[in-house]
Amino acid sequence: MLRLAEKLRARLVTLPRRYKRLIQVATDIVLVWAALWLAFVVRLGDSKSIEPFEGHAWLFGIAPLIAIPFFVRFGMYRAVMRYFGNDALMAIAKAVTLSALLLSLAVYWRTDAPKLIPRSMVFNYWWLSLVLIGGLRLVMRQYFMGDWFSPASLTKFKGKDAGLPKVAVYGAGAAGNQLVAALRMGRAMRPVAFIDDDPNLHNRSIAGLRVYSAKHIPQMVDETGAGQILLAIPSASRARRREILEMLEHLPLHVRSVPGFMDLASGKVQVEDIQEVDIADLLGRDAVPPQQALFERCIRGQIVMVTGAGGSIGSELCRQILANAPETLLLFEHSEFNLYSIHMELERRIEREALSTRLVPILGSIRNPDRLLDVLQTWKVQTIYHAAAYKHVPMVEHNVAEGVLNNVLGTVNAAQTAVQAGVANFVLISTDKAVRPTNAMGSTKRVAGMVLQALSREAAPVLFGSDDAVHHVNKTRFTMVRFGNVLGSSGSVIPRFYQQIRSGGPVTVTHPKITRYFMTIPEAAQLVIQAGSMGQGGDVFVLDMGQPVRIAELAEKLIHLSGMSIRSEKCPHGDIAIEYTGLRPGEKLYEELLIGDNVSPTEHPMIMTANEEYLSWDQLKVLLSRLMAAVDEDDYPQVRQLLREVVSGYKPEGEIVDWIYQQRRAEPGE
Repeated sequence: MLRLAEKLRARLVTLPRRYKRLIQVATDIVLVWAALWLAFVVRLGDSKSIEPFEGHAWLFGIAPLIAIPFFVRFGMYRAVMRYFGNDALMAIAKAVTLSALLLSLAVYWRTDAPKLIPRSMVFNYWWLSLVLIGGLRLVMRQYFMGDWFSPASLTKFKGKDAGLPKVAVYGAGAAGNQLVAALRMGRAMRPVAFIDDDPNLHNRSIAGLRVYSAKHIPQMVDETGAGQILLAIPSASRARRREILEMLEHLPLHVRSVPGFMDLASGKVQVEDIQEVDIADLLGRDAVPPQQALFERCIRGQIVMVTGAGGSIGSELCRQILANAPETLLLFEHSEFNLYSIHMELERRIEREALSTRLVPILGSIRNPDRLLDVLQTWKVQTIYHAAAYKHVPMVEHNVAEGVLNNVLGTVNAAQTAVQAGVANFVLISTDKAVRPTNAMGSTKRVAGMVLQALSREAAPVLFGSDDAVHHVNKTRFTMVRFGNVLGSSGSVIPRFYQQIRSGGPVTVTHPKITRYFMTIPEAAQLVIQAGSMGQGGDVFVLDMGQPVRIAELAEKLIHLSGMSIRSEKCPHGDIAIEYTGLRPGEKLYEELLIGDNVSPTEHPMIMTANEEYLSWDQLKVLLSRLMAAVDEDDYPQVRQLLREVVSGYKPEGEIVDWIYQQRRAEPGE
């Protein structure tokens, strides 16, 4: 019998839409007649006084003629039965009520009716129609979804669902209920329980699932066999999410989450998108809301350019700049693919939100000053966010010349063309690796910052590389913003950890004591924009990164929250091993944000300003000339020596590992 019903369901689901609607209309006509007949029976107590083909024929004839147009108007035949919800029930209630009212008027106006019609019959017709029409649709929804029995016992009798992974949903609110409904429809997972912090919900049943308290999670696992927990608490603070994750970490459960409301609203993800735990939740720090005045000061109604617009930080800067209504946003990027990706994303957003900002994607390199100057002068750029740089420490360590040319000379080009074009604001994205660096990347970023510090103190500088002694009036306000690692950026350790866990391990960590500062990309971009609006010129702003995080501890948490155990000497039968590979070239055990201790607060609680030593522009130009000459000659020991002279605290560790330098030393005769 069940097999036959299942075949019928499959057949009905695959019918063309017009056939489905015809079946619904025919069924509703029959139900209207049934409700009308039963209304007489309830009122009169028997069926002998009912004459559907004689005295009451006119009433049975007009009842569907009145009801069906209302059903059509309220969209009852547009609703998909499998996804039938509360909105559809309200539409049915409205349509049935209005049709019953109109039928009562017809009964009132028909004074010459051949057969007496009790007035209370219309009320009976109304509630019977609600029961029959609404009830049938609810029953059919369960039928078409395959839900033959109650939600709690749904999968006990269905072999095809018995093997689905069992999941518990943390959060019995709107997001949790929506998630359970999506899981039941998608049939990818089987929800078996709710977990919630509200004591009023404990031991209650919601959507057929029992609600457990957090302290009874082990009991829930024993009773339901759940192997995963899905976090459906988008409104919870980061601090609270961190508490929950720390509590769940030691349980043999794979913990994942559903997207937040902001991601859903922006269209980035769908409700059904279940993701690994957001690493930002493990850090547990809530972002400080931006100060709108600072946010808009250098953007609203202005012509803004972002260099490195396709990178991790650059692309997020573009997103947040666009939200603050610039007149024109120039995307300057040397990677064609990255430029295409961010341009398409922002174009769709402009179209979706009907924004007035003009978007200009420009292919170009900061190594080409003529191209830079041409762009700045053509569009009369007012604000530049300079995010273009090489940032991967080992990669730059193996390619020193490119690191110097891009990070140092590229910044010199961008800054000098900004002076030439009369750009009002110039903001450099710096890094914590520029503080007492042990690698080429950090030292080149420190030199880039020193270039801006020197230029900001020159009212009319003679430009570096200029053959003449022409002084250019400097109207540009240069600022630098320094922060640590951002979560999810290209080359970030977190995606690599997840990939290693999915492939069965091992998870590789360079050193058991290595620590890093972390911040989310949106938070970093927000603070960069706000910091760039402050200061008088030459300012070094440092973002509050919170407490540093031990990378090995982070790896352990991710393994545990993936529902796996760590393989070690104490636990040789664990799932995933952690291997320590040793520090990479140029890598430090810990990073710093401040060169000195002379920091001052600003009007923003998460932004500090630092006073740091710098060289004059004339001194720096001499050292830059020597540095570029050494790069041209592939004299990497000299490059390292010059960087040591310029950058205070630069202590390179180990031998030079530049590929060209090593290859030439390995050649015979060298």
